[in-house]
Amino acid sequence: MQRKWWKEAVVYQVYPRSFMDSNGDGIGDLNGVTSRLDYLAELGVDVLWLSPIYRSPNDDFGYDVSDYRAIMDEFGTMEDFDRLLQEVHARGMKLVLDLVVNHTSDEHPWFVESRKSKDSPYRDYYIWRPGRDGREPNNWRSVFTRSAWEFDADTGEYFLHLFSKRQPDLNWHNPEVRERVYEMMTWWLDKGIDGFRMDVINAIAKAEGLPDAPHTDADGYGWGGVHFLNLPKTHDYLQEMNKRVLSKYDIMTVGETGGVTTADARLFAGADRHELNMVFQFEHVDLLDSGPGGKWDVKPWSLEDMKTIMSRWQNDLYDVAWNSLFFNNHDQPRALSRFGNDGPYRVPAAKMLATFLHLLQGTPFIYQGEEIGMTNVRFAQIDDYRDVEILNLWQERVIEGGEDQELWMQRIYAKGRDNARTPMQWSASENAGFTTGTPWIAVNPNYEEINVEAERSRPDSIYQYYRKLIRLRKEHPVVVYGKYDLILSEHQQIYAYTRTLGDACWLVVNNFFAEPAEFVLPEDLRGRVDAAQLMIANYFVDSTESVRQFALRPYECRVYSL
Repeated sequence: MQRKWWKEAVVYQVYPRSFMDSNGDGIGDLNGVTSRLDYLAELGVDVLWLSPIYRSPNDDFGYDVSDYRAIMDEFGTMEDFDRLLQEVHARGMKLVLDLVVNHTSDEHPWFVESRKSKDSPYRDYYIWRPGRDGREPNNWRSVFTRSAWEFDADTGEYFLHLFSKRQPDLNWHNPEVRERVYEMMTWWLDKGIDGFRMDVINAIAKAEGLPDAPHTDADGYGWGGVHFLNLPKTHDYLQEMNKRVLSKYDIMTVGETGGVTTADARLFAGADRHELNMVFQFEHVDLLDSGPGGKWDVKPWSLEDMKTIMSRWQNDLYDVAWNSLFFNNHDQPRALSRFGNDGPYRVPAAKMLATFLHLLQGTPFIYQGEEIGMTNVRFAQIDDYRDVEILNLWQERVIEGGEDQELWMQRIYAKGRDNARTPMQWSASENAGFTTGTPWIAVNPNYEEINVEAERSRPDSIYQYYRKLIRLRKEHPVVVYGKYDLILSEHQQIYAYTRTLGDACWLVVNNFFAEPAEFVLPEDLRGRVDAAQLMIANYFVDSTESVRQFALRPYECRVYSL
């Protein structure tokens, strides 16, 4: 297996709007990020990934770009960015930007020109179609609204938007569009950035003829993903992008690729494929606690399902492609509230989830606040929420559809994206030390207990535990490159596995529940425990305790070198 810096790195995702406000306007900004770089360096992370910082009208908080070569007004200036990049590099860290090129904002000059006339030279930069039988060109459902099409009265045609109607999809079939995107990427890389996280990059190719979705709901719209996710043409585009741009730089690339299988991932991220370094897969966060009705049909998750999913990704990509490891990001509820415990066992549960994830094979991604044990938020009323997905859903299901308000609030508490977007909790002072103004979205009320200042002062805190996990990764190649093997596959409470590299073998044991559990080492490993060494644990462990059998406390985890 070839060594690469991005395999050995730990990535920290910054959602700039909610990270740190430097000027008191209630919105996080680039200078705020710069002011906290020493904190990130102390944590030990190697790479910062910034969610979009480009100029945007913020219909979807930066994922609707109106100018790829300018900074969002609220975030600062290009000079602020240049200083941030310089300061990141001065600390030996790297900076990765979000690349949002499946769609633009409807305020992007390309789209403004595109919608002026059917004869516009920019018309073919987007996907325009005439209506069909007085309705949309096809029955595709958007992620954020009912139809994925919006009618434009001036030209009498519809444009495609897989997301918000303010986010028209680019036409990647047009070589001019691809050329403009490659020019923009090169411009940023020449500035000195260290890579890209590519937003919904597996949706850039659309099926010829834009066929209908095979299944529809009662309203006549259906998910058309079979016609725009992971199509063969996407790989052609990415190989072209790699040849034209990516291969010329020593950078990290990760694709956001909802709906991928391990077979798809081996194509996107295979070592010999010349496309991307790795992809984000979403089986564990999209399927584990979602019922037949999708994301908002919340059901209890099972450890058996988690073992099946995570083991498949570990095994199928081994020595062929590289995994990304994450539970949290700006689109997901807080994993601690979702798969752990945000009540009496918050601290051990946060440490256990981190141990489980960081000891798998792949590159770990930490989302801001995860390292201090931030939790989901339960705002009292819908007006406190800011996310376009939540607000559109409320309008469609509650206001127009008359569905139960309390039911939908419970679903939002469990799955809403704003759970991840409340401001970073720096201290117990007003607004959690995030801003001297009024924050753009309210701070989670538990900031007085859960904050960076408190975490840094306690030697046994979640934050200090993350620092130790990151150090283990840097000091022991088995953590990065060791082969994964699941053990105790049938156990209802314990997720245990080994990592093996040459003579090194590590045993990772995690109790995912509040009830105690009994761990018994499998027979085939018993001959390796005579000189077992405890590498990290989230409870005190007596050094005389046998590794062959022991009782696990609520959410306890232990890692032994055998």
